[in-house]
Amino acid sequence: MTDLNTPELATLGRYLDKYRGVVRWKLEGVTEEAARRPMVPSGTSLLGVIQHLAYVERWWFQMVIAGDDVEFPGGEDDPDADFRIEDGQTIQSVLDFYEAECHRSREILAGLEDLDAVRPAHGSDVSLRRILVHMVEEVARHAGHMDIIRELIDGETGGFPED
Repeated sequence: MTDLNTPELATLGRYLDKYRGVVRWKLEGVTEEAARRPMVPSGTSLLGVIQHLAYVERWWFQMVIAGDDVEFPGGEDDPDADFRIEDGQTIQSVLDFYEAECHRSREILAGLEDLDAVRPAHGSDVSLRRILVHMVEEVARHAGHMDIIRELIDGETGGFPED
């Protein structure tokens, strides 16, 4: 295989990692209580968003792209279980879980060559390119949610410091 996809793949991976960093950054300086506190009527919390994103990583990279047999919380009767933070979970435990899922996603991403290759998902075939673009969008969108939640908690606003 030639290196024709390398620039695009590297760019998508770079932006995905940038927004992964933003969601981690949104927890800096937040207390355990504030990180778990639901701040909107839907019950969404900072930790809940990060846990949800960990399961999104698991779904798209491990299950869809790699074809791994992985587990998820909840089901049809409890579709928001991945957002729920249970007693005993901490900022560190949720961040560790998120980082482990991101690490596995990076390993899978490193093995990709053809972004036009497809995988079955949600009843149709989806290209690897579309999955990666979706992941950038998903993480960036939730980073925006976290920015609003963080502002509601302590007034902190702003984007990610430039690298």
